[in-house]
Amino acid sequence: MVGPYRGLFNGPGVKGFVLAGFVGRMPMSMLGIGVVLLISTVTGSFATAGAVGATTNVAFAIAAPLSGRLVDRFGQNRVIAPFSVVNALAMVALMLSAALGLPEWTLYVSGLLIGASSLSIGSMVRARWSTIHGGTGTLHTAFAFESVADEVVFVTGPALVTVLATAINPYAGLLVALVCMLGGCLALAAQRRTQPPVQPVRTAGGTPILIPGIALLACVYLGLGAVFGSVDLIMVAFAEEHGVKGASGFLLAAFAGGSMVSGLWFGSREWRISLRARFIRALGVFVVGLLPILLVDDPWIMAAVAFVAGLAISPTLITGFSLTERLVPPSLLTEGMAWISTSIGFGVAIGAWAGGQLTDAFGASSAFGFAVCAALLAAVVGVGGSGLLRLPEAPSPLKS
Repeated sequence: MVGPYRGLFNGPGVKGFVLAGFVGRMPMSMLGIGVVLLISTVTGSFATAGAVGATTNVAFAIAAPLSGRLVDRFGQNRVIAPFSVVNALAMVALMLSAALGLPEWTLYVSGLLIGASSLSIGSMVRARWSTIHGGTGTLHTAFAFESVADEVVFVTGPALVTVLATAINPYAGLLVALVCMLGGCLALAAQRRTQPPVQPVRTAGGTPILIPGIALLACVYLGLGAVFGSVDLIMVAFAEEHGVKGASGFLLAAFAGGSMVSGLWFGSREWRISLRARFIRALGVFVVGLLPILLVDDPWIMAAVAFVAGLAISPTLITGFSLTERLVPPSLLTEGMAWISTSIGFGVAIGAWAGGQLTDAFGASSAFGFAVCAALLAAVVGVGGSGLLRLPEAPSPLKS
């Protein structure tokens, strides 16, 4: 599996933006569970924690395409710096609101600002890879590596936040997330050599979401995001119900760990079947792998089941981003990928809210049914509309 990744980082400036992007992405796995742990501890309500998390994710989902358009038009370095500073201030405001016992609406306002000022760092890093390796077989490997990097973040982030929040202080996890966000984002902004060139001003109305294939992918990832958002919250409640709340981060790490392993394998292969076929099969495997989660009532068995359920995540994300790169014109690349992140963000918001409500009403084990239904709906939409993902024949190593 290692062979195809050799030499991927040899280009000038590549190691710098890869490392900065990795650190800057850490908060995407730390913030959600950090907010749940903090607010559920302060208020005693998973519903409130889920609602604040949903507010943050909705704000991110709305703002991500807009910030992506700004990046395409003005360049990454001119957008990242101001957004990251505002994001840091908003995170501080959330922690102060909780610490000082301010009215509940201050938690929602702070969460709104956090989401609105968050950047889709993964989209920006993938745009850099596309600039360097667009039209070559190396781009598939680069996207696979990025999905693996995402999962490494999701393996380490939740476990780190859980340990910090439960063993040290409820605020410690969010403080570390703030430092990672600010340091990684500013370091990425400084890597100007590898950033995509600034695109000329586009005509009014041009947006990737109007491309039928992108609209379909957005709908599919809305459902998958709902799975991720609900599982993030319900796993915390599941661990608490079984008296091992400190293990919640490790349960989420197992979910991401399965995706990390499959991503390494998936990216190392040269595929003969089309991107569309790979995407459809990954959706089907995801639904089947998630079903056993409904039957488990032991935290340690749940870790194994979550690992298996996560095996289909990376292949689905890798093919989705590859399809996006092929479906949108270069001048819309960052914004196009941001729409995928936006859809996931909306889904995470829905999942976090629904997961919190269902957990408070019926308990964690029953609430997992929502995640399974969301995955099934995403698969049905993806398979039903897969004709929109047929790619025209073009000179490309990623034959589709």
